[in-house]
Amino acid sequence: MRRREFFIFLGGGIAVWHVAAYAQQDRKVARIGYLMDRSGPPGVLDEGFLVGLREHGYVLGKNVDVDYRWTEGKSERLPALARELVADRVDVIIVAGAESTKAAKIATSTIPIVMASSQDAVGDGLVASLAHPGGNVTGRSVYGPELTSKRMEILKEMFPTLAKIGILWNKENTGAAGQLREAETAGRALGIAIESLPSRIPDGLDEVMARAAQVGAGAILIVSDSSTIGNRAKIGSSALQNRLPTIFSNKAYLSGGGLMSYGPDIVESFRLSVVHVDKILKGAMPANLPVEQPTRFEYVINMKTAKALNIAVPPALIARADNVIE
Repeated sequence: MRRREFFIFLGGGIAVWHVAAYAQQDRKVARIGYLMDRSGPPGVLDEGFLVGLREHGYVLGKNVDVDYRWTEGKSERLPALARELVADRVDVIIVAGAESTKAAKIATSTIPIVMASSQDAVGDGLVASLAHPGGNVTGRSVYGPELTSKRMEILKEMFPTLAKIGILWNKENTGAAGQLREAETAGRALGIAIESLPSRIPDGLDEVMARAAQVGAGAILIVSDSSTIGNRAKIGSSALQNRLPTIFSNKAYLSGGGLMSYGPDIVESFRLSVVHVDKILKGAMPANLPVEQPTRFEYVINMKTAKALNIAVPPALIARADNVIE
């Protein structure tokens, strides 16, 4: 996307990026609010959403207007940013993650809210059920309780003598505790001890990574949310500094230097969220639109990180990988 399409408004330390619509007065322009608990400007995830818009015939500046709101790492600003979008009378609000969705739900019970990605939409209380979400929230949920155990199984196959795994999670994310419990259950089945590493990411990230190394964690599993995806480079750098291999929930993280990922394509999730947006803009009610889940999961290995950590990746894992980053 061309940089000139964005205008920067700074207030209270928060950057607001706005795509202006220059449509004719007699033409209906869809107004989309975009609320994300991370830093701007738009990156790879958001480009996936824009690709989805183009695929459905929406053209910036002609028939769609997107108002971006980024917290710039200040999650406490979510409620205020959500209220701004409501005051701007947008037609639909796009969110990702439990905290952004909750902030939008509190701000409005009438404007449709579409989750471009969420971990556990039901468990986090965002929708009544996947099939019948009810209320004004729908979208996509990438959560599956089997994914945490699968990631741990991959770590065990990569490191057969692995005895302890650190679980890095954002302590501000209430939904992360459930995945920690799943990791503990999987750990008992695999004979692996779990070291809980709660952190207010990125604050304290280096300290918890150093502690993980000190207590003998042989690898780190990162619980996905907006704070971890937004700080993937810092997580990757800190893990490398402490000689800790990592596994993430999707390949988008590996651009930050992670070792492996297993899970759905999160960029694809953002792209496919436009299916819900398009239906809503054409008159559908979010309460009647089922929350969609991914049907395909990818296993990706970052060989650059493996070499940096002097890890010999088993040929069997390389053969199974959907993608190997050289």
